[in-house]
Amino acid sequence: MIGRFAARTEGFGDRREAGRRLGERLAERVALQDPVVLALPRGGVPVAYEVARRLGAPLDVFLVRKLGVPGHEELAMGAIAAGGVRVLNGEVVATLGIREDAVEAAAQREQAELVRRERAYRGERPAPDVRGRDVVLVDDGLATGSTMRAAAAALRAMGPGRIIVGVPVASSETCDELRDEVDEIVCLLTPEPFYAVGVWYEDFEQTTDEEVRELLRAAAGDRSHERVA
Repeated sequence: MIGRFAARTEGFGDRREAGRRLGERLAERVALQDPVVLALPRGGVPVAYEVARRLGAPLDVFLVRKLGVPGHEELAMGAIAAGGVRVLNGEVVATLGIREDAVEAAAQREQAELVRRERAYRGERPAPDVRGRDVVLVDDGLATGSTMRAAAAALRAMGPGRIIVGVPVASSETCDELRDEVDEIVCLLTPEPFYAVGVWYEDFEQTTDEEVRELLRAAAGDRSHERVA
């Protein structure tokens, strides 16, 4: 009931709608130089597809995997990203007394899934060169921010011009914390109380691997038509 009410009053119908609204806000607020839009799969891809269309920018994915607390995997104790980056939530690890070997085991499992998804989504296509470019990192929302923090840390090592985080909805505390780690952050909604990301969507069905591939193909097609025109 909370989710349906929130979506009707100040949330989003679905991820595509959220992406259209986020794209408009980014276009209004941020002057971008040679931007590339990178989505955090899977849920961030439908949002980022609409953002990329609005900004006239190429779309790709940036692979990040949450590290779930053993036995309570929905709770993030950290995340890993492409390039061997690992970000841990020290407070969660210390409070729950999570052992180092448990963290390592979770990281190895998620690394295998990260590699699988990169092959599934990108195939043999190389990752985009972000050196000197403004990178817009997009997800469908931020709760703890662990995955976005890992993505930003990994990207920073690749020499982008700026890192701009764009999300439709986020915890206000998480947004404030991320401001010190990226160059710009645009959060459309920072509701209090926050509850969870999915609460603020009418339709929050899981995005499938095939949907991710279809949106990436569609985005590439959009760009090729622009070049021909």
